[in-house]
Amino acid sequence: MASLRDIKTRITSTKKTSQITKAMEMVSASKLSRAETNAKSFVPYMEKIQEVVASIALGSKDVTHPMLVSRPVKKTGYLVITSDRGLAGAYNSSILRLVSNTIKERHSSPDEYVIIAVGRMGRDYFLHRGMNVALDIVGLPDQPVFSDIKDIANKAVSLFSEGMYDELYMYYNHFVSAIQQDVTEKKVLPLTDIAPSSNKLTAYEFEPAAEEIMEVLLPQYAESLIYGALLDGKASEHAARMSAMKTATDNAKELIDTLTLQYNRARQAAITQEITEIVGGVAALE
Repeated sequence: MASLRDIKTRITSTKKTSQITKAMEMVSASKLSRAETNAKSFVPYMEKIQEVVASIALGSKDVTHPMLVSRPVKKTGYLVITSDRGLAGAYNSSILRLVSNTIKERHSSPDEYVIIAVGRMGRDYFLHRGMNVALDIVGLPDQPVFSDIKDIANKAVSLFSEGMYDELYMYYNHFVSAIQQDVTEKKVLPLTDIAPSSNKLTAYEFEPAAEEIMEVLLPQYAESLIYGALLDGKASEHAARMSAMKTATDNAKELIDTLTLQYNRARQAAITQEITEIVGGVAALE
């Protein structure tokens, strides 16, 4: 049986851990509020740019662009969005498990795929397993702006245009609520699914020619898809970390209650033992 000192030490250390997890929970809750606002405020922009792209691409039959055309798939790109830090529950593991299983099912050789890792956890995971990581970016702020990921988003689109891979899939956690984040797979390139959900196309008058507009607009649209997923993923990360730290705090409190009860029982047993020894000593002197 553990001594009183050992139990007291465990109670003290658990209380300190509980204070840390509670502080992390509050920090994540604060960050979540702003991240959720950023993610939701980006949705109208994405819906509008998708509507404009669809109106030009689908409304003008003569418009063609390499980013709109499917081609034989010889190599697949996977853009994986994870976090730079752990302690976020299943946020990272659920994404990495899905990507790993998908690659195993679809490919038999590392030459058939390439990975673009956003986040230290994903990068380290793939590099440790010897998987083909072509690009990576780490150290993104908790509230990223487009300039933070512009280079890698632009590079991801350029690699498709250059033919390094023939399709690009994106994996991230979609923010539903503070207690629900869904792992999502989205095909980014080629842009074969750009029809708006309403199926109502607005007629636009544009100048110069449609081909010139699409040459600029389509890469921006693809980059915006990546940025929108990153905002969504950041909101999910803060929500997952907040939930994980809340669970850790609750578990610490339960452990403290159990240890306190164990401490009191041990102390009572020690006091009883001392009283018994004193009474026995007095009886021996009589």
